[in-house]
Amino acid sequence: MAEYKQYITQVQENGNVMISEDVVSTIVTHAVAEVEGVAALTTKSGADLIGKNWGKGMKIVINEDNSLMIDCNVTIKYGHSVVDVAKSVQQTVTGAVESMTGVKVNVVNVNVCGIARQ
Repeated sequence: MAEYKQYITQVQENGNVMISEDVVSTIVTHAVAEVEGVAALTTKSGADLIGKNWGKGMKIVINEDNSLMIDCNVTIKYGHSVVDVAKSVQQTVTGAVESMTGVKVNVVNVNVCGIARQ
């Protein structure tokens, strides 16, 4: 099982670069907001708030090899294809996190928690 840690460590020639889990969380939040058809990131209810980022509508797991597993809870705008929006979230989040951090994203799970009329 993956070990939980709060920073991604990248060894560089002149030292280490430490990327906070909160930085990844911010990147995910902005990436999801750019996806057409997403109304919002959705927080889970009380008992499901395991891990510090579920309150932001996501869970980020940093694996021992510094790769990431990201779960996003989203509400979809009414009239949009749930599957198409979810695929777009996966692609957008993966692209944004990998391009900004240089860290491999293994999995982006999208949990569609509701539909919103807007």
